[in-house]
Amino acid sequence: MSGHDKKEALLQFAPMQSSVDEGFWHRLSSLKLNKLGIDDSPIPIIGFYAPCSHSLVSNHLTLLAESLPSESSEASLMPEPSRGNRNRCSVPGILYNTNTVESFHALDKHKLLKEEARKIWDDILTGKAVEDCSVLSRFLLISFADLKKWSFLYWFAFPALMLDPPATVVNLRPASQWLSVAEAESLSAACNEWRSSKSTADVPFFLVTIDPNSRATVRLLKDWEACQSDALKILFGFYDPCHLPNNPGWPLRNFLALISLRWNLKSVQFFCYRENRGFADMGLSLVGEASITAPQGRAVLTVPNAVGWELNKGKKVPRCISLAQSMDPTRLAISAADLNLKLMRWRALPSLNLSALSSVKCLLLGAGTLGCQVARMLMAWGVRKITLVDNGRVSMSNPLRQSLYTLEDCLNGGEFKATAAVQSLKRIFPAVEAEGIVMAIPMPGHPVNSQEQDSVLEDCRRLHDLIDAHDAVFLLTDTRESRWLPTLLCANTNKITITAALGFDSFLVMRHGAGPFSHAHDLSAETANSSSAEMHKFCVNDADGKHRLGCYFCNDVVAPTDSTSNRTLDQQCTVTRPGLAPIASALAVELLIGILHHPQGIFAEGDINNSVIGATEQPLGILPHQIRGSLSQFSQMTLIGYSSSSCTACCHTVVSEYRNRGIEFILQTINHPTYLEDLTGLTELMKSATSFSLDWDKDIDDDDDDDCVEI
Repeated sequence: MSGHDKKEALLQFAPMQSSVDEGFWHRLSSLKLNKLGIDDSPIPIIGFYAPCSHSLVSNHLTLLAESLPSESSEASLMPEPSRGNRNRCSVPGILYNTNTVESFHALDKHKLLKEEARKIWDDILTGKAVEDCSVLSRFLLISFADLKKWSFLYWFAFPALMLDPPATVVNLRPASQWLSVAEAESLSAACNEWRSSKSTADVPFFLVTIDPNSRATVRLLKDWEACQSDALKILFGFYDPCHLPNNPGWPLRNFLALISLRWNLKSVQFFCYRENRGFADMGLSLVGEASITAPQGRAVLTVPNAVGWELNKGKKVPRCISLAQSMDPTRLAISAADLNLKLMRWRALPSLNLSALSSVKCLLLGAGTLGCQVARMLMAWGVRKITLVDNGRVSMSNPLRQSLYTLEDCLNGGEFKATAAVQSLKRIFPAVEAEGIVMAIPMPGHPVNSQEQDSVLEDCRRLHDLIDAHDAVFLLTDTRESRWLPTLLCANTNKITITAALGFDSFLVMRHGAGPFSHAHDLSAETANSSSAEMHKFCVNDADGKHRLGCYFCNDVVAPTDSTSNRTLDQQCTVTRPGLAPIASALAVELLIGILHHPQGIFAEGDINNSVIGATEQPLGILPHQIRGSLSQFSQMTLIGYSSSSCTACCHTVVSEYRNRGIEFILQTINHPTYLEDLTGLTELMKSATSFSLDWDKDIDDDDDDDCVEI
C-alpha cells in the first residue's frame, strides 16, 4: 500500500514458505527405525528462519537434521535449539509423523491447527510470548515417511491468529522514506549492533525507540514499560523473511495479536527488518502503520480462528518428495538392507544388536554350495565383513547349485571361486567388505614331499592368521580332513566355530564348544605340571566347571584321513538334494546370530527342542549344540554332544602339542595318518576294544554262563 492512499485497506501478509533439507528426512528415517518404531506421538521439532537478505528472494522457514532430536536424546525427545546464530532464528514446532498414508490423510487438520493456535494464544495471555517471542511463530508439520521407497508426504501449517475485525493498513513505505536520514542511519547502526550480539542476534521480535535527537535504540519486548515516554517514537520490529515491497511477512500477524491483547493499542507502527549482505537495509526494510481492535470482555477467553496451512502451487494439498533418485545407490542399498532388521526391533525383537552384527568378522572356509548360501544369509542379517577361502575354480555344474556364480564365471577354465564369490557379493550389496583368499587347507592324511613342504607350511601360517583376525569361522568344505586344521586352530584361539555338512538327504549343523584353554590365554606352569586325572578334567570342562560342548571330531574314534583318493565320479562330487544346502546354511547362520545375542556367547549350554528355559529366556529362542535333519523324513532334531578327552582336534593333548611344537606338529600330522590316534590314545583304545572282542568270543564258546565280563 502507498502512503498516499487515503482509504484504509486490509493489511495483507505474505505467507511463510517452507524448505526442508535432505538431512532432516534422513534423521527422521533413522529416528523412526531405531527409536520410535510404531510410536506416532507428536515430536517437538525446531525450525529456523532469518530476515530477508535479498531484494528478489524471500527466506523460508527451514528444517535441518538438527531440527529433530538425536537418537541419543532422552525420552522427552526434545531437540536442542541453537542460540546466537544470526542466520538461524529458532522457532518451536510440532511434528505428527504417521505410520500409514491412510493415517496421514485421516488427520483432523482443522483440529491440529486450532490446537497450535491455542498454544500461541495461551502464550500471549500468560506473557510467555513476551519473554520468549519465538513462540509467536510456532509451526506444525504432518508427514508420512515411506521408508521402503524413500519418499515423504508432508504438509506445513504456520498458525496465524485472525483478528476480528481484521487489521487495516494506514501507511506502508520503505523505512528510508518513512524515517529521516538521521533516524534511518541511527536505526541501521542499532540493528547491526543488535544482530552482532550473540544474546540478541536470533531474537526475532523487538522494540525500536527513537528519541527527539533521532537516536534509535533496539530493545527486548519485556522492556515495553521502560519505553513509555511521550518523547519516544516506538516501532514494533520483527525479522521479516518476506522480500515483497508492499506486504509484510507472515510473522507480523501473531505479533499484532500480541500487541493488541497485551498492550491494548489501536494504532501500531511496525518495522519489517530486512537485510542486504548481512547488514540492515533501510531501503528494503518497511515501516508501516496499522489500525487494530483489541478484543474485549469474554472475547479474550475465546481463541480466535486461525489460518496457516501452506499452499502447494496454489492448492490446499500436501507436498511429496522422493530422495531415491538423488541418493547414492550404495547408500540406498545400505538403507534398504538395514530396513528389515530395524523393523524387527519395532515389535518382534527389540533387543536385536545391529552394531554387533555389522562389526562381526566372519571367515568362510569353502565357497561352494554351502559357502555361497552362508555368505548371502550373513549379509541378510546385517553382517558386513566376510572373507571366503577356497582354491577351486567355478565349473559348469556349479551355478545351478551355488548361488553366487553365473555362466560367465565358468568360461576360460573358470574363475577362482573365492574371487568370483566376492565380486558377486559386491554386485549384490556394494557396501559389503568382502575378501576372497585363494588357498588350499592343509589336511592330515595327505602327505607332502619336500618340494611342497614350504608351500604347505605357508598355507598353515596364513590360515592361522586368518582365523586369528576373525570373530567367527564357518567350516563349509567338502571333506572331513579339510576341517581338522581349522577346528584345531579355532579351539586354540577359542573362536566361534560353526560346521555345516551335507549327506545325500541329511545334514548336520553344529557349533563347536569352547577350547580347552578357554579360561586362560596361556598354558600356565601349574597346568603343565598337573596330573593326568586333572588334565582329563581340564580338557572336558569349561571355565565354570561344566562339561564342554564337543567339536566336529569329538565323536570320532579314528583320525581324519584321505577321503578324496580312489573315488568314483559320484563320490568326487557333492551329491545331495538341492534343497538341503539352503536349509543347512540358514541354520548355520541362525546359530551364529544366537551365539552373538546370548549372554554367555560361546560358553552357552546346548538347548534341545523341548528346552522351555532357553526359549523363554532368550529373545531368539533356544540355542542348540547340534541340529541334524533329514529331508527323506522331513524331520529335524537337536542333540548335545560333549567334548572328548581323546578328540583328535580339540582335546587338551592335541592343543597342547600344537602350542608346544607349532608347525612341526602340523607337518607330522599331515605326513603320518596314525600320529593323531597314537597321540590321543585312540590306538590303545582300539587295541583294547579288539582284545575285549576276542575275550568275549572266547567266553561265548565256553558254556559257563556265570563267567561274565562287567563293562
